[in-house]
Amino acid sequence: MQTTFPTVTVLDIPFVKTTADELLKVLKQRIVDQQNTFVVTANPEIAMYAHDHPDYRDLIHTADFITPDGVGILDGAKILKQPLPERITGFDTLEALLNWASDNHRSAYFVGAKPVVIAQLKRVLDVQFPGLVIAGMHDGYFEDDAEIIADIADKQPDMVFAALGFPKQERFINAHRHTTKGLWMGVGGSFDVLAGAVVRAPEFWQKHHLEWLYRTVKEPKRLKRIAVIPHYLHLVRRQAKQSR
Repeated sequence: MQTTFPTVTVLDIPFVKTTADELLKVLKQRIVDQQNTFVVTANPEIAMYAHDHPDYRDLIHTADFITPDGVGILDGAKILKQPLPERITGFDTLEALLNWASDNHRSAYFVGAKPVVIAQLKRVLDVQFPGLVIAGMHDGYFEDDAEIIADIADKQPDMVFAALGFPKQERFINAHRHTTKGLWMGVGGSFDVLAGAVVRAPEFWQKHHLEWLYRTVKEPKRLKRIAVIPHYLHLVRRQAKQSR
């Protein structure tokens, strides 16, 4: 089985050029083989943050796989005339891995979100993924992560999901990923969606790459985050011009 993929570099970030299904096959096999794996799911906002913060850019370069989580990344790849097959979202990857884990009695550890969300998430996981072994759960409101890491090291889960938001979740993973032989992935606000605290866009909006618009209508405060897109596309066009 192929364990590496070709990449398309958008703003100095190498995104995997593959499909969600092919990536999942590799991730599952790496978990079975107890191969330490770091997955970054990056959207234009993360790409811009990495562009402005070289230390963060260097950190995510240590990831085994960086996926195009956002239609803006697909647009950037098209501008560079190196189109990517499809968007690979953190939420869909998380959900697919949890389904697989439930079917195969694999274990996962969850770190992040608000205390009330984590409490609800536990109830949802028990119902939706009955075969999943929940190795541990901790909200994202902590000053010292030593106790959490000690627990993860002791439990040795197959997967660790960090919903701490960027750049915190990637820094957390980079600092501690080698305490287990499993997969580590930052999943942003995915716990909120899984727990039902945030409603994901209906399938129509997802299929037409308008999930960002749906969420912005529901959460106007996201407008500030969307504002990075024009600057991002300008930088990608400049990259395309320089590479000609």
